[in-house]
Amino acid sequence: MTNPNVNTTLRKNALGVAGIVFLVLAAVAPLTGIVVVASIAIALGNGGGTPASFFIVAIILLFFAIGYAQMSKQLANSGGFYAFVVKGLGRTGGLVAGFIATLGYNFFVVGTIGTSGFFMQIIVAELTGFDMNWYIWGLLSIIIAFLMARTGVDFSSKVLGVSLILEVAILVVFDVAVLVQTGYDVSSFSPEAIFSGSLPIGLLLAATGFLGFEATALFSEEARNPLKTIPRATYTAIIAIGIILGVTTWAVVSATGVAQAQDVALEHLPTGDLIFTLSATYLGPVTTTIMEILLLVSLFAAMLAFHNSATRYLYSLGRARVLPHALARTRSNGAPQLAGIVQGSFAAVVALFFLIAGLDPIVNLVPAMLGFGTLAILVLQGLAALAIVVHFRRANDPRWWSTFIAPGIGFLGLSMIIILAVLNFDVVAGSSEPLILLMPLLLVLALIGGIVYGVYLKRSKPAVYEGLATDIEKFNAHVPADSAERANSL
Repeated sequence: MTNPNVNTTLRKNALGVAGIVFLVLAAVAPLTGIVVVASIAIALGNGGGTPASFFIVAIILLFFAIGYAQMSKQLANSGGFYAFVVKGLGRTGGLVAGFIATLGYNFFVVGTIGTSGFFMQIIVAELTGFDMNWYIWGLLSIIIAFLMARTGVDFSSKVLGVSLILEVAILVVFDVAVLVQTGYDVSSFSPEAIFSGSLPIGLLLAATGFLGFEATALFSEEARNPLKTIPRATYTAIIAIGIILGVTTWAVVSATGVAQAQDVALEHLPTGDLIFTLSATYLGPVTTTIMEILLLVSLFAAMLAFHNSATRYLYSLGRARVLPHALARTRSNGAPQLAGIVQGSFAAVVALFFLIAGLDPIVNLVPAMLGFGTLAILVLQGLAALAIVVHFRRANDPRWWSTFIAPGIGFLGLSMIIILAVLNFDVVAGSSEPLILLMPLLLVLALIGGIVYGVYLKRSKPAVYEGLATDIEKFNAHVPADSAERANSL
């Protein structure tokens, strides 16, 4: 029996387009994307042609977003892509997607404890001389992230908005400095540059820079006018990420020299200081120090954003009774309560195991957790793209471009990236350790587990099994029919 005195609803009308975009772009963490992702992509991918890789991935995701927008206009649910897959591929497919999403996002938060703790230890010690173990820094970060998330999603969006503005501002300053002092080299977009090195690896690593954009759907129940807000936020997020990462990477390869970009990036790969070295040259030591501090802010912002996302998947699966229903409890302000505690505790405990084992955070913890989380989220995006195509074909929707061709192109593009991620998981994870290379098998276990659990629910708990479909439609009952019709006509 459900206790009527226990709140299980999220806060309505808490977020507009800007708030959701802040939450999503903070998860992407633009400064972290440039310092870490872009540097690795230049070194291991297609060198001076890496800016094109970011723009190509943005185009693929925009094709996907066209169908995503049409589905978002019909469905508003905190389950995000899990809900999309239920609607398109059925209840069992939704279970598989839900398990993959839960694994991916929770592991990603574990990885952010490692990255945040590692860079906090290094940068704080460098600036102040105070040296504290990486795990303590990471633990403090996840506790603060939990407390902020507990305050409410609107508060999180404001904090992340400030972080995002600061991150983007420092990148713009760098971009302008390179433009004024050196200029941008258009040869970066020549066929020779684009196909230099390894374009497939370049595309794969560029795709990791966009991880987090899919979280727009997770906040649909908390959005104002979600049938319009979510599609607009999704388009805005993808375009903004593409411009920020693409243009800044263009500035980086122009500063190093397009032809020499890959060799220079490879030289700095062991120390990870390519961007800071260029910043010292173009902006000076004081601004570079500010950039280092903002990197810490960026890493924390990503942790907070992914903690919010992981919490909502736990909440949604708990509300559908796939996981314990207690996970659906919320505070009076609509913030998931027990789900947040479980998520933060899980991340802290898993990171603690790495500490006890004496493993290095940046060599062992981060590659394992972020590498697998990346692959899981890419698979989740691919499943959602397929679900969109299948749903609208079953409905005999006459809009072939927006419900079949565009999302179909997006699905094929995402499928290519997923195949590249599996075949090159050592690059995604940044490690060749045998145990880490076996981690993709967890996705196979999620597939088998989802199918088996679906059969069990159908036979033993038919009400819960039926509820997987009815739960995702509940929110739409509160959306006026004329609003839905107007949204679908856009």
